[in-house]
Order: sequence, then structure tokens, then C-alpha cells
Amino acid sequence: MKAMLFAFVAIAVIAVAADFALDYTGYSIMERTAGANVRLD
Repeated sequence: MKAMLFAFVAIAVIAVAADFALDYTGYSIMERTAGANVRLD
């Protein structure tokens, strides 16, 4: 049971860290798909 709880916590930590890392590097879907002719509201 402890291993499963540890795995769930590890998944949550990895997901949050990946979100912050991708935002920090500028890899967001809006920045990747927006061009000069796209207006983001």
C-alpha cells in the first residue's frame, strides 16, 4: 500500500514539475500555434 501511495505522489510531483518546466521554457500550445495572423483573446 505504501508503494502505491508513493507512486501516486511521485506522479503528481512529476506532472507539476513538468508543467512548470514547459511553461518556463516557453513551450505552451498558444505560443507554438500562434502566428502573426492569429489573434488570441
